[in-house]
Amino acid sequence: MEFRLLGTVSVETLTGPLPLGPAKRRSLLAALLLSANTPVSLGRLTECLWDDEPPSQARGVIQGHVSRLRALLAGADAEAYGVELATLGDAYVLRAPETLLDSQRFEELLMLAREQRGPADAVLMLKEALSLWQGPALSGAFAGPPLRVAAHSLEESRLATVEQLARAYGALGEHHRAAALLTAETAAHPLRESLAAELMLALFRAGRQSEALDRFHRTRRLLADELGIDPGHELADAYALILRGAPGPTGAAPPKSAGASPAAAPPGSDASASPAAPPGSGASPGAGSPSGAAGGGTDAAATAPPRPPFPAAPPSPAGEPHPVDLLPRAPRGFHGRAAELAALSRSAAGEAPVCLVTGPAGVGKTALALQWAHRNPALFPDGRLFADLRGFSAAGEPALNDVLREFLLALGVSPRRVPESVPAAAALFRSLTARRRLLVVLDNARDSATVRTLLPGGADCVTLVTSRHRLEGLIASDAARPVPLDTLETDDGTALLAGVLGEERVLAEPVAARRLSELCGGLPLALRVTAARLAGRPRWTLAALAGELADERGRLAYLDVDDTGVAAALRLTVQHLPPGAVHQLARLGHHPGGHYDPYAAAALAGTDPVTAREALEQLAAAHLVTETAPGRWVLHDLVRLYARSLDPASAREALIGVLDHCIATALAAADTAEPGGEPCFVLPEDFRRPSAVQDFADRAEAMRWLATEREDLALTALAARKAGLDDRAWRIILLQWPQMVWRVRDSWSPLLELALESARAEKDAYAESRVLTLLGWVLTEEGRTAEAAALLERSPVLAREAGDPLGEATALVNLAVVQAELGDLPTALENCARAVELTRGEGDRHTEMLTLQHLARMHLTAHRPQEALDCARTALDLGPEHEEAARRSLLLAVCGEARLALGDEEDGIRLLDRAAQEAERDGYDEGAVRALEALLRVSARTEFRRRHDEALRRLAEES
Repeated sequence: MEFRLLGTVSVETLTGPLPLGPAKRRSLLAALLLSANTPVSLGRLTECLWDDEPPSQARGVIQGHVSRLRALLAGADAEAYGVELATLGDAYVLRAPETLLDSQRFEELLMLAREQRGPADAVLMLKEALSLWQGPALSGAFAGPPLRVAAHSLEESRLATVEQLARAYGALGEHHRAAALLTAETAAHPLRESLAAELMLALFRAGRQSEALDRFHRTRRLLADELGIDPGHELADAYALILRGAPGPTGAAPPKSAGASPAAAPPGSDASASPAAPPGSGASPGAGSPSGAAGGGTDAAATAPPRPPFPAAPPSPAGEPHPVDLLPRAPRGFHGRAAELAALSRSAAGEAPVCLVTGPAGVGKTALALQWAHRNPALFPDGRLFADLRGFSAAGEPALNDVLREFLLALGVSPRRVPESVPAAAALFRSLTARRRLLVVLDNARDSATVRTLLPGGADCVTLVTSRHRLEGLIASDAARPVPLDTLETDDGTALLAGVLGEERVLAEPVAARRLSELCGGLPLALRVTAARLAGRPRWTLAALAGELADERGRLAYLDVDDTGVAAALRLTVQHLPPGAVHQLARLGHHPGGHYDPYAAAALAGTDPVTAREALEQLAAAHLVTETAPGRWVLHDLVRLYARSLDPASAREALIGVLDHCIATALAAADTAEPGGEPCFVLPEDFRRPSAVQDFADRAEAMRWLATEREDLALTALAARKAGLDDRAWRIILLQWPQMVWRVRDSWSPLLELALESARAEKDAYAESRVLTLLGWVLTEEGRTAEAAALLERSPVLAREAGDPLGEATALVNLAVVQAELGDLPTALENCARAVELTRGEGDRHTEMLTLQHLARMHLTAHRPQEALDCARTALDLGPEHEEAARRSLLLAVCGEARLALGDEEDGIRLLDRAAQEAERDGYDEGAVRALEALLRVSARTEFRRRHDEALRRLAEES
C-alpha cells in the first residue's frame, strides 16, 4: 500500500488504485496524510473541504467521507500495513508508517542527498526523490485554503530540489544536463529568479554564453512587464559574472548579496544602484529604454526574443482547482527513444501544434506519447486530456460524442449541459479550450476527420496524436508535424530486456541478448513477452530462447503486417502455458467487448469463475492480459488478434456464452436495482444459464455495474445483431432500463434504436412494443416530443397483439405523457385511466402504482385536485415497500399540491414537506427539488429555500 500526495491524491495497492471517488474525499484524505499520525480537528477538515461558508451539514458530509475511506482501506487490507483511520473525540487521525507516504519518502531522500559526500551519489538520491512526483501536488482534490498552502509548500520544495540537482550536475561537469533540467522548469516558472540564475550559469558553463545572456534579458523584461520590478541581486550577480567570463566555481550557486533587493528599497534610496548591475539592465536610473543603455546603439531589450519552445505557464491564481488530468499512468520500463522525445518537443513548439506519432502496431506509440506527456506536466497548467480512439480495435471506435462528453465533463461542464450533437459538443470544447494551456492526447486514431473534430481551440494547446496510418490529410489541413516511430535499436531492445530480467543476466550473455532483440524485430511488445517468459524461468539461458526464436525467423525478418513479430513471440509464450490458460486465451479473443471479469471469462470458456480467475492470473503472469482494476482485465489489440486465431471455430459458441452471461447478470442487476419491477421478458428458448451469476449486495452496486459495463454491453449487443442473434441483442439492451431511467438524458436513443432493429428482425411484437415504449419515453425526456409520439402510437397496439397487458399499460402511460405535453389532455387522461384498469386486471401492484401516479399528476394538471388526491391516496394505500421511496415521494407531493389547490394550505405544506424529507432521506434529490419548489410557491420560509438550494447543489455535484 502506498499513499500519494505528489501528484494525484491516491492510494495505490497491489491490485491498483483505490476508487476514492469525489474530490472532497480526496481532500479529506490529503488533509489527514499531511498530518499523518497527528489528530486533525473537524474545524481544520472543514477548512480543507470548503473554500467559502461550509454547509450546515458539513459534519455529516465529513463523517460520510470518513466512513467510506475506512471501508476502502479495510477492503485493501490496510491493517496488515499498520494503517488505521481512527476517531479521537472531535478529530480524526490517520495512523500509517511514514514509509508508505510519498511526501515523507521525498523528504527522507532529500536528507540523504544532503549527507552524501560526492555529487554523483547526491544526484542518484535527488533523481529518485524527484521521480516520486507524478504531477502537481494534491491534484484531484478540492483545494481549500490549507491545502492550497500545503500544495504551494510542496511545490517550493520540489523546485528547490530541482535547483539542487542542477548544481550537483554542474559539480560533475554535466552542464548540458543541468541546462536541460532547468530549461523545462523555467518555462513553467518564468518569474522565479533563482531558477533563471541557475540556468544562466549552466548555459554559460556548457559553452552557450549567448543563450545565457538572452535568458537574462528575457527574464528582466518579463519581471518589468509582469511585476514592474528590476532583477534581484541573485539574477543580476549571475549576469555580471557571466559578462566577466568567470561565473564562479563549477556547480556553485550565484553569490548572494546581503543588501535589500531593489524592489524592496524605499524611494530615493541608492539600493537600485547595485555595483553588479550591468549597463542597460534596468538596475540604474534611466536604463528603462534602449537609448538609456550604456554604449548607445541598440539594446538587447529592443529586439523581440525568439519564441520559447513552449508557452511559459504563469503561476495559478490562488483558489483555482488543480488541473484536470486524464492521462493513464506513465509507462514502466521505458527505454531509449531520446531522438523521438526530442522531436516531439520540437514539434510541440509554435501555435496550436498538432504532433503526430506514427508507426506499425506494437512499436510503442502510446508509450512514447505518455512518456513525453508525463515528463512535461508544468507546460500544461490547465491539465491533460486523454482518449483512446480505438481506431484499430476489434471493439470498434467510440462515438465522437462520448469522447467529447468525457472531455467536457473533465473541464467542469455539467452532464445536463453537454450538447447532444457532435458539432455542438465540439464547438463547446473549442470554446472552453480557447484560453487554456492544455495537452490533448488522442491515441490510436484511424483517420484525419475523427481527429479534426477533437482538436482544441486554444493557440497554447498542444494535441498529440498516435496512429498506425500516416494521416496525410491531417498534415495537409492542420499542419500536423509527423514524428515517425520505428522499431527499437538493438541496444535499446537489450536495455528493455535488462529492465525486466536484471542487468546481471543480460551482461552474462550479451551476444544472445542482442540476438533476442534482433529476432523480436525491435517491437517492445514482443520483447516484453519474451522477457516475461525468461523472468519466470531463471534456469533458461538467453541463448536457448534465441535458438527457439530463430525457428520463426522467416516470419520475423519482415514486419510487413502489424502483428507478425508479435504473433511469433506470443506463439512461443502460449506453448508453455497450462492447457486451461490456453483455452481461456483462445475464448477471450472472441469477446466483442474490451474488458473481462471472471464471470464473463467463465461464460466464454464454458467453465466457472474460480477456474476462469486462475487462468486469467496465469495469463497476467505471462503478460498476455493486463489487470486494469481489481477483477477486471483487458487484452492488447494484437494479443486479441492472436488469441482469436487459436480456435476460430469456437467463435459462435463463445459469443452465445457471453451473450447469455450478459443477460443473466443484467437481469440480476435490474432485479436488485428495482426490486418488485415486472420482468421485461421470458428468456430465449435455447438460453444457456451460466455456471454462476454475479450477486449484487444493494442497488448502488447493481447500478455501478450497469454504468461500468455500459460500453461493453453495447458492443456485445452490436455483435449479437451482426451475428443474427437478435433475440439476445434486444434483451441485453432492454435490461439496462434502470440505468436509462436514472440517467435518461445520457444518449440512450442510438442503443434503443439498435434494439428496435433486432426486435423487428425477429418479428417479435412483444419485444418491439417494449422497446418502443422505452425509446419513446427517452425521446420525450430529450425534448423530441413529436418523434416520441409517432413511436408510442404504435406501442400499445403491438402489446395487445402480443397479449401483454402490462406492457400495454406502460405504453399507454408513456403515450399519455406525450399527449399531455402536446396539449391533448382529455385523451391523455383516458389513456392513463385505461392503463390503471389493465394493471388491476393483472393484479400487478407495482405497475398499478406507476399508472395511478401519472393519472394523479394529470388530474392535477387538469385542475381536478380532488380526483388527483383520490388517485394518489389509492396508490399510497397499495403499500409500497422501502424500495419505492422515489415513487412515494412523488405521490406525497401530488397529495400536497392537491391539498393546496383545495384551499387546505396547512395540510398541503405538511404533505409537501414530508415528501421532500423522504426524498432527501433516500437520496432522491430530483424529488426533493420538485417538492420544495412547490413549497416555495406558497411559503417564504428560509429553511425551504436552504434545503432547495442544497438539493440543487447535490444534483449538480452528482451530474
